[in-house]
Amino acid sequence: MIQQWLNGKTLLFIIAVSIVTGTIFYSRYLSQKIAADEKKKVEIWIEAQRTILTATDQASFNLAAEISSENKDIPIIETDENDKINPANCVNIDSAKMHDDSNYLVQKLAEFKKQNNPIIIPIGDKPNVVNKYYYGESVLQQEVRYYPIVQLIIVGLFIIITIIAQRTAYISTQNQLWAGLAKETAHQLGTPVSSLKGWVEVLRDIAGNENIIIEIEKDISRLELITDRFGKIGSKPQLEETNILQQISSMVDYIKKRAGVNVDFTINTNGEKEIPAMISPPLFDWVMENLLKNALDAMDGHGKITIQILDTASQLLIDVTDTGKGISKANLPQVFNPGFTTKKRGWGLGLTLTKRIIEQYHKGAIYVKATEPGKGTTFRIELNKG
Repeated sequence: MIQQWLNGKTLLFIIAVSIVTGTIFYSRYLSQKIAADEKKKVEIWIEAQRTILTATDQASFNLAAEISSENKDIPIIETDENDKINPANCVNIDSAKMHDDSNYLVQKLAEFKKQNNPIIIPIGDKPNVVNKYYYGESVLQQEVRYYPIVQLIIVGLFIIITIIAQRTAYISTQNQLWAGLAKETAHQLGTPVSSLKGWVEVLRDIAGNENIIIEIEKDISRLELITDRFGKIGSKPQLEETNILQQISSMVDYIKKRAGVNVDFTINTNGEKEIPAMISPPLFDWVMENLLKNALDAMDGHGKITIQILDTASQLLIDVTDTGKGISKANLPQVFNPGFTTKKRGWGLGLTLTKRIIEQYHKGAIYVKATEPGKGTTFRIELNKG
């Protein structure tokens, strides 16, 4: 699925680059063609102006005047050989700006010099006496020039929207897969758990099995808890007001029995005895269990785990700190990714599920607050109030 998504992105990128490249080359071709056409129009306009000045018959004058009047879009500035501007012979120039700003024509002349070479017409028999005609780009020429940029923006937006749509569809499919897998697991666990309960009742009728029954019932309760957790994935959990300190303490006690004597657990509540929070107790227990087991794995059976709980006006902050091996900078961005693990065993789903439970079901946040290779890691949970 990921490979298909990446291939789709690559194909979109190639198509976009091809479209933009083709458009740039074609627009450049059109721009050059329009520029050549406009130069001819300016030359015809200049010739018409000369004819108007030298015409000896009315027909020639009228034809030249009509040709001259057809130029409605190419701006032209006439100067002498020293580039002194003749304001009377400037066409398609904003007359209001010419009147209000004395430097307007000078600025336009500098702009035209950058765009096109002037057309030089000798005056009389003196080769050093000439008129120069500087001209700028028409509106059409400007539109053709900026068209590739506009198209690039449109194509870029199209690619962004398509990628977002593909990613959203991929995440939606992934979420459905998660939920379906979790519910199927809960369903599959239900049958053997029910069977085990039946066998416990059979064992009760046989003397001498009292201690065995107690241990089996503990394991059955554990399996029922796991089944309940998986059954809640994909469904909107019922959040209830719970004493978060008691909830965390219970999970720490459960993990402590399985951690060994070389691991020290500390819960710092900043003097609080009770902190109410809206949580789903089974799912929140799963979060704490994953974080504590992750900390134990990082410490290889010895070290210290500290849980810091801070109740602020707007948030409940929970820091889980271990003195383990820490997380390298290369692995830090992948910590919550499905399948990522540095252990020899395991699927790498614990922290992924933890993030999903906190962010999607409790509308909070979880992230690596601090880590240093060889010294340990701190995960922070943020639960919003209200």
